[in-house]
Amino acid sequence: MSFNIGENVGQYRIIEQLGQGGMATVYKAYHASLDRYVALKVLHPAFNEDQTFISRFQREARVVAKLEHPNIVPIYDYSEHEKRPYLVMKYIEGDTLKARLTQGPLTSEEIEQVVNSVGAALEYAHRQGILHRDIKPSNVMIAADGMMYLADFGLARIAQAGESTMSSDSIMGTPQYISPEQAMGKKDLDAGTDIYSFGVMLYELVVGQVPFSADTPFSVIHDHIYTPLPMPKKVNPNVPDTVQRVLLKALAKDRLDRYATVEELMDAFKQAWTEAGVPMQGTAIIMRSTAAKDRTGSKKQAIPAAGVVLPPVKKRSPWMWVSIGLVVLLCLAVIGLAVRNRLMRTTEPISESPIPPVVQPTLGEPLPEPDNGVTSPEAQQPLPSPQDASPELSVAMELVAKNPNDPDARLNLALALWDSREVRRAVDELNQAITLAGPENKDFLQKAAEKFVERQAWAPAAGLYIRLAANNRGQNLPREQEDRIHETVYKAAEQKELLPVGFFERVDVYNPALGHVARGRQALYQGNLEKAKAEMGEAEKMIPDMPEIQLLKAEMEMKIGNAGEAKTTLLALTSDQEIPKWVRLMAEDYLKIIQ
Repeated sequence: MSFNIGENVGQYRIIEQLGQGGMATVYKAYHASLDRYVALKVLHPAFNEDQTFISRFQREARVVAKLEHPNIVPIYDYSEHEKRPYLVMKYIEGDTLKARLTQGPLTSEEIEQVVNSVGAALEYAHRQGILHRDIKPSNVMIAADGMMYLADFGLARIAQAGESTMSSDSIMGTPQYISPEQAMGKKDLDAGTDIYSFGVMLYELVVGQVPFSADTPFSVIHDHIYTPLPMPKKVNPNVPDTVQRVLLKALAKDRLDRYATVEELMDAFKQAWTEAGVPMQGTAIIMRSTAAKDRTGSKKQAIPAAGVVLPPVKKRSPWMWVSIGLVVLLCLAVIGLAVRNRLMRTTEPISESPIPPVVQPTLGEPLPEPDNGVTSPEAQQPLPSPQDASPELSVAMELVAKNPNDPDARLNLALALWDSREVRRAVDELNQAITLAGPENKDFLQKAAEKFVERQAWAPAAGLYIRLAANNRGQNLPREQEDRIHETVYKAAEQKELLPVGFFERVDVYNPALGHVARGRQALYQGNLEKAKAEMGEAEKMIPDMPEIQLLKAEMEMKIGNAGEAKTTLLALTSDQEIPKWVRLMAEDYLKIIQ
């Protein structure tokens, strides 16, 4: 039994489901007495099969709740509801390090912050005698203010308290980041297991990929136990020798050969950067999307380095670094202005890139996430006066004034505002409409999505369809609805500013391959052809015959001026009656442009 949106769980009102994993489902909830949002982590129902688990859960929860560190997500409370144990934790508005890695290489400051924040959190917990057991980028939260937090601290420990209820061959941890001893199911784990997982994460930041990937989780686990670590410099020749040595020690198979403490690892890593002559400055590597790796364990190819790492040099005056830093900042500023001017000029397709632009209003705060009645400052500003509004907008405003709690009236106003290019207010009204109708009202979401599709408002429509799919709770969707999701996601991907925070991650949950295609199309329209190809390649590994992949290939060929190759692909799409109609229609439109 899952918690329902709008349901009261103790003192907390469930607002929405944020995610679901192997051990817990996460909800956003509202704590009325303290007027704040919290995150509820509800443990898997399998734990209920052990009658003694609740008492052990409470004992372990007390232990991890004592962790008080600025880089650890705090636990506020713990209890159980209808025999479902749950933790109440701080709700952090932001994204994960995993999501950040899909956007490109980390900056110098970000790499340093990961080392310092995650390392400090681990070192503190280890001094309290507590292990994390599941260090990975998706458990590192980046708040809106830039602070980094290590999340799910102790969740594996709490879950292990009920391991007798799970299958005997279950292993806590994530295959790509699991330590050899944890993979072998050893019970006497110590700080070395977190040091190894932290080392895997550092390997990924420096080299550009995790050390072990395979077709199945068990193959990855086998590699962690028996396969020698791929030498960082062989995967990425730009990795400095000093950094390679740190990674080799941190990722030793035998825990006794690793660093004794997280602090030692942190110091060694930062010292290695200093000796290499690039103190905490990153490697300018193009990061590959990790969205599918945790789900599929797909085999990744070596990633070519995009930057040049300086060789080890003698210690220089700090003023020299200041001078170099100023020069780099000046260069970046000039490049940034050039790119900005280029983007401002490129409002129509160039001759060798005949991809038609989608005519949509610019969206400042994109979309449909119910805010449960809380509106933005912009939404609180008065709507256009009736004399300035169109007849349709005036009528919609009057209906809302008469029936402020009518979701249909709010939806009509949202549509009228969108038609009037009042996009920000349209989104706010849509949020209110969803809240009034109920976030799980499938009929209303379907109706709203169709209305936005009629307007070719792909970003709102995609958000609504993804929410609608999530409400089906794993049930198969009708073919027509699946086609609509794919169409709206594909078409929305080309304009980054239209997409809500976490859009791609929600698409990943629905269909990881579609998530890669969408990222690839966004990269293509941002001028990053290499990233577009990489994302498309990831999608091909999952669903080779996916029609959207062929459509994206044709767009890429058009972008680089290969009209002949594009035409061949598009003709094949237009003649295939088995693929979705919207794909064929887009292919036909592109053929008209080429011809």
